[in-house]
Amino acid sequence: MSRTWCSPLPGGVRLAVQIQANAKKTEVVGVLEDALKIKLHAQPIEGKANEALIRFLSDTLSVPRSAIALTHGQTNKRKLLEISAAKLTPDGVAALLLP
Repeated sequence: MSRTWCSPLPGGVRLAVQIQANAKKTEVVGVLEDALKIKLHAQPIEGKANEALIRFLSDTLSVPRSAIALTHGQTNKRKLLEISAAKLTPDGVAALLLP
């Protein structure tokens, strides 16, 4: 099954996410077009939402925060992240993140 929001990279995966900040709780909503929609319980100021996103992905995927790089969209709702973890595959990420 094709997952446009999660693609394999050498030694990891690339995630396309769309975030909604200021939510009541941090949770994955589902796939919206070609991105994974995630609600964050954090304000979109001074990088707080980006930090919350990286913390959430780190905890959920069991990888260190240092393995997650926000490569595009620092100040945008749509973001691209690269996760360096050889054990992760698009199917494995989907199994961990999708409700």
